[in-house]
Order: sequence, then C-alpha cells, then structure tokens
Amino acid sequence: MPMLIRGLRAKQEDKGLLERFFPNEWAGSVENILPARESAFCKRWSFRRRNEMKLECPVAFTLRNAEPADLQALWLIDQKCFSGGIAYSQAELKFFMRRRGSFTLVAVEDENLKIGGFIIAQAGVAGHIITIDVIAAARRSGLGSQLLRAAEDRLRRAGSSTVNLETAVDNRGALFFYKRHGYEIIESIPGYYSNGVDALLLSKSLPAAS
Repeated sequence: MPMLIRGLRAKQEDKGLLERFFPNEWAGSVENILPARESAFCKRWSFRRRNEMKLECPVAFTLRNAEPADLQALWLIDQKCFSGGIAYSQAELKFFMRRRGSFTLVAVEDENLKIGGFIIAQAGVAGHIITIDVIAAARRSGLGSQLLRAAEDRLRRAGSSTVNLETAVDNRGALFFYKRHGYEIIESIPGYYSNGVDALLLSKSLPAAS
C-alpha cells in the first residue's frame, strides 16, 4: 500500500536485493516471449502440428478512464488479485481513486465489455503506481504491460520525472514484471503491509514528454 517516502537512506542495487530475497532463483530479467506488437491482445500459443506454432489472439482490450459505477467490479478484482492484508478495502480503493492527482485506467474487453484489469496511479514530481490488477484469465496476454505503459505515459505528460511503486517481497511474478519494464529496487520497507509482510520500493525514471 502506498506510503510517503521520507528519505531513501540505504539505496542498494536491485539485483543484490533480489539475490538477498531469492538467492536460488534470481538469474536475470524475464523476457516476454510474445511479439511486442501482439502481446497486448494475445492469450495463448497453440501447437497444431510438430514444429508448427500458431498464435491465437482471441481477446483485445481497450483502455478507458474509470467511472464511479466501476468501483464494485474493481474492488472484486483487487480482492482476487491480492491476499488479505495486501488487497484494499472498498473504502481504501475509493479513496485512492478519488485522491487529488490520481487517475484510474480500466481495460475493457472489446468483444463483451468485461473488465480485464485496471491500474491506479497518482501524478506528481514523482508519480506513484498505487495498484495494478489483471484478472487471471487475462494474465500472460500483455495486458499488464499495456496498462503500465499507458499509466507511465500519462504520468510523463503530467510532468512526473520518476515513478515509484511498492510490491511485496514474496511476489516473484511482480518483481520480475517490473524488472523487465525498467524498474530498479531502491530499498526494502519492513512490515509495510498490514499483515506484516515487507515491501520493496521500486523506481523508474521517466524521460520528459516530447
């Protein structure tokens, strides 16, 4: 959950912190096997015959600004994406969505208008990714990357020179995802979440909008 950063005292290399928390697993960033142009729209690879690979792209998403009526659906998604102590209450989610300078982008499936995920971010000199949620059926489709890139672009246009976020130290998937998108670990934050789990603070520079 977001917090005010009151001075970064012990900046460490991101690889060093990853090795510290996952000494037997960290071996560099994880590359996206889907073509960059297709990844936001494709759900799975299917093998038709030996040595022949067909890329199926049955789902496409369009991003839009969140509406007040989305709150219940977004809260239910957040409850499924994160465990107790990390997932937001409905009141917390509503607070962050309405906070000054914040925006929420919702990914809607083009075919049936179902919500596949969302991202909440707050603009400022240092932008902040508050949460990014993708439903299980839309994971590994590139939707998370699509949401993150859209939020970063909006933060950049709002004048943010950097973007920060927090993630639980035991969330391996999130760590590798953010590493692949150019985020570096700045420090660990003991007992950051209400369930006592530590967090890692990550940051990324945002070039000025042209």
